[in-house]
Amino acid sequence: MATFSNASSKYKDIISKSLLLRSESPSIYQLKPKKETFGTLTKLTVGERNLSKVNKTILLVGETGTGKSTLINALVNHTMGVKWEDEVWFQIVEDEMRSQTESQTSDVIVYQVFGFEDETLPYSLTIIDTPGFGDTRGEERDLLVPQKLLVWFRSDVGVHEINAVGLVMKSSDNRLSDRLKYIFNSMMSLFGNNIEENIVALITHSDGTNPKNVLQALEVAEIKCARNEKNQPVYFLFNNCQHEERTEEEELGLEHAWRVTDRGMKQFMTFLEETGPQKLNETVEVLKEREQLTACIQNLEERIKSIEEKQKAIEQDEEVLKKYEEEMKKNKEFTVEVDETYKDKEDIKGGMWGLGFYDGAVTCKVCEENCHYPGCTVAWYPGHCEIMKGGRCTSCTRKCRVEDHVKEEWIYVTKTRRVKKTLEDMKPKYEKNQAESEKKSSLLENLKTEMNKLEAEKTRWVEEAYQHVVKLNQIALKVHSGSTSVQLDFLIEKMKKKRDRVKVHMLEKMKKCQDEGNKGAVQSVWDKMRSAGKERMK
Repeated sequence: MATFSNASSKYKDIISKSLLLRSESPSIYQLKPKKETFGTLTKLTVGERNLSKVNKTILLVGETGTGKSTLINALVNHTMGVKWEDEVWFQIVEDEMRSQTESQTSDVIVYQVFGFEDETLPYSLTIIDTPGFGDTRGEERDLLVPQKLLVWFRSDVGVHEINAVGLVMKSSDNRLSDRLKYIFNSMMSLFGNNIEENIVALITHSDGTNPKNVLQALEVAEIKCARNEKNQPVYFLFNNCQHEERTEEEELGLEHAWRVTDRGMKQFMTFLEETGPQKLNETVEVLKEREQLTACIQNLEERIKSIEEKQKAIEQDEEVLKKYEEEMKKNKEFTVEVDETYKDKEDIKGGMWGLGFYDGAVTCKVCEENCHYPGCTVAWYPGHCEIMKGGRCTSCTRKCRVEDHVKEEWIYVTKTRRVKKTLEDMKPKYEKNQAESEKKSSLLENLKTEMNKLEAEKTRWVEEAYQHVVKLNQIALKVHSGSTSVQLDFLIEKMKKKRDRVKVHMLEKMKKCQDEGNKGAVQSVWDKMRSAGKERMK
């Protein structure tokens, strides 16, 4: 059992404030850090920060079962200077058996360890855990992680630079599963190009030998990351046995495991010291651009649907006029049945959930469009929504002012109804002004003009969405995310109809870069998001 005599005196104060979980060697204590919540973001802090001291920030990404929680505990113990001979181990991550309710409200957790600077390391440590990616409760929750990170990166109390992004993998991984590729690619899609040299592989459950299989898996999956002098992905090895009880039979093996982790930690900390931090300004821009792109595509699809409904109505009007125009001219009371499109409002399931998240739709009252739906959960008011830029909306047709928008629990839908009309009823819809009447343009000619106008609108909106994708391709570390896979398919289809071979080629080239093994998982996310959107309207 660890005692104050064989554990360094610097732990006495910490032990006195911690909960003893196990007395056998090593004694295990649950730390009781200061806990702060910011919406669904949670910050757990040990010690008090000295602003004159350097702080290093690590963001961890990985699947459940890779040993991420144990790695976080190991990082904290190393920062505190815990050694093998101290026979003590501290946990900052709570037991995995914690209540499901708590886990659901803590999708992004930040661990901070202060007060040990210049004793064990020349800096303090901040660790960001992103358990939302790969959450077993459903991939649609993954789509919320970018929004939560955006809030965290922009907050005054949040993180504004990162020293390392750690891809946590097991040493036994000889290939990246579709799910893990999806997680890594989703996270990579959040960052700007400037972060590539800060991405490293953190390999757990290692015996200390060369992780050839893992390195090969990273190469095959084309994961962008820092590279060493051999042009291999930069990696660090860790074992996950530091907390295991030291019996006489196991002690030798456990001490070797400890040395593997200790060596990996020292190498990783040297990397952190030598690698400069990357500001998250560009990442924030990527996150905002991705939000705008997603909203643009979602709104675009609704506009296309609305236009196609109007075009069907125009085609029907043309058929009616060709068939009954003479009879309608003779008899002004002669009526025909035609389809008419109109906008209506439908309720959705929304409201506040978690802490500080408001699920609803940002809509434009002028354009009668859904500017950001589904997926608008962070903003409480339209002015706070990421689709707003310079006081105007980036999504709706007229780019209307913020004041013309509302965030409510309803959306606009395009509907069609059957109505009876006379020739005089049909004229005002297509004869827009007196000048047009003076030219004595026929109603059929005006219908054709209206059809051409709608087609031009479709072309403009498709081009706008294309420019969003081009910008993402320029600034993002990885342009392809859960939504952009389907968005690329959509744009390719529309550009083919326009016969724009250059842009089709560029989009198809982007699409080809999309990892085939990732496609199924990505499509699943998009489908689930859409299903969730439809479910909200029921």
